Amino acid sequence: MTAQETDATSRDYGFLIFLTLINVLNIVDRQLIASLANWIKPELGLSNTQFGLLTGLVFLFFYAVAGVFMGILADRVDRNRLIAFGLVVWSALTAISGMAKGFLSLAIPRLFIGIGESIMTPTAMSILSDRFPSKNLGFAAGFYYMSAPLGVSLSLLIAAYLEPLIGWRGCFYALGALGILFCIIMVFLKETPRKSQMKRQGNPVKSPELPSIKQMLVTTWNAFACSPALKLTVFGAVTFHVFLGAAMFEQIWFVEERGFDPNDIAEITGWMALVAGVAGNLAGGIGSDYFLHKTGIGRPMFMFWITLFIMPVMLAYRFVDPASPLFMVCMFLALFQYGCLFGPVFGTVQELVPPQIRGTVTAVVLMMVSVLGIGFGVTFTGVLVDWLLANNIDSPYTKSLLFCTAISFLTIPLFFFAGRYFDRDRQALKEWV
Repeated sequence: MTAQETDATSRDYGFLIFLTLINVLNIVDRQLIASLANWIKPELGLSNTQFGLLTGLVFLFFYAVAGVFMGILADRVDRNRLIAFGLVVWSALTAISGMAKGFLSLAIPRLFIGIGESIMTPTAMSILSDRFPSKNLGFAAGFYYMSAPLGVSLSLLIAAYLEPLIGWRGCFYALGALGILFCIIMVFLKETPRKSQMKRQGNPVKSPELPSIKQMLVTTWNAFACSPALKLTVFGAVTFHVFLGAAMFEQIWFVEERGFDPNDIAEITGWMALVAGVAGNLAGGIGSDYFLHKTGIGRPMFMFWITLFIMPVMLAYRFVDPASPLFMVCMFLALFQYGCLFGPVFGTVQELVPPQIRGTVTAVVLMMVSVLGIGFGVTFTGVLVDWLLANNIDSPYTKSLLFCTAISFLTIPLFFFAGRYFDRDRQALKEWV
């Protein structure tokens, strides 16, 4: 049995759980402004455009650009120490965010928080791809990205239960302190051996020669150029994240146009995100692994069927009476679909690129998803809402969210064709490496 085919051990699963917990903090940190929007926005006197920038490009630009360099570092240095460094940076700046007095004093720490957080996922996915065999990558990626719904849920529950006790500023202080604690633990964990530095028999190479940064970037370019399945999967994820970016305004939409109390809706959506999001992540990770095993078509085709059935519900969601049980059903399916995405997408990415550039490619994917997907969705929504308000057009949040949801329908054909090309591209990669 080769090193690539070795089954994961209990320690591997334990490390997966620990990385997932750290990423929960990561997601809570970036989501907390959106979850506390109904308190932060009026107290700091933010316009919708400014709020969109804070939850979008102000954070995401540095997060995305720095992520590419952090991905390269993840393929070259001790990955545990790199994660620990990112943790201490974003945790300290999160605490500083609690001192903000206006747009600028909140925007500056958010810029640099993005640099710290950009380390996490490229490095973690690089570690997991070395700890788990190909047949379990969908599960590993899906479980790790279970941190997304858990983080979103926890940030909303913080808004519902903790904000009334310590205020929104206290929430930022507490989150920063918790991150420092996790950093201390991470420093003392041993680095995972890399598959790219091991012989076919699984014996470590004594003095592996790392590729240069130029070689890694060229290899990354070639990986995208030679794999239609990889390109289509990434663009499918980008268009899907336009909808997720616009959803940063959902807490405001619930209060302003659906009549909910801020604390009540934060509590409802928090628990809903926990149940539906975790169920979606497990279904996406385990389901896509099973789908690939049974059909050989590829995980993106699994996502095609999920989005084909659920995306139309996203349109209905904006029109349903909030007092109707159907409103909660639509909310559940939206959060379920959100959770389904990550395991199939990042499992596919890991399988379609050479092992030595997995961290780099993951970072490039995150850059595209963050800037072109989330960044466009949240920034455009903020600008559009302000324009609609200035022109006295009714239901500006609803109309803006509908527009971004319609854009995300492009996800459906992109995932379909990615699934069609997957097996051919995976076989080509085996011959390449």
